Amino acid sequence: MAVISIIAGSASDQQIVQKVTTVLDEEGISYDYQVLSAHRDPDRLDEYVRTSDAQIFIAIAGLSAALPGVIAARTSRPVIGVPVSGSLGGLDALLSIVQMPKGVPVACVGIDNGANAAHLAIRILHAADT
Repeated sequence: MAVISIIAGSASDQQIVQKVTTVLDEEGISYDYQVLSAHRDPDRLDEYVRTSDAQIFIAIAGLSAALPGVIAARTSRPVIGVPVSGSLGGLDALLSIVQMPKGVPVACVGIDNGANAAHLAIRILHAADT
């Protein structure tokens, strides 16, 4: 069973995924990694979130960065969004992730900061253990 689910909106987000997995590997935290777009794979994404045993989701997305919000709308488990830099330097993705509507919480780390997403997930796990 994977404790953390890492979902990237595109295979091109691999560099950010690597930042997440490096930290999780160092800490011995199990994870599952999927590439699922909120726009191109909505049914597969819904099924994955619904059936996942993960305690925390890390969603990596650029451009419209809808992925973290879509995941948060489908689960009560914590969701951490990682905005990816793009044509607007990632500001578009950052603003999309931090402007979730009431009742759809998404934590957000800095642009391209997959390592901090992993560190935050680990802190959430440790807080749950106390």
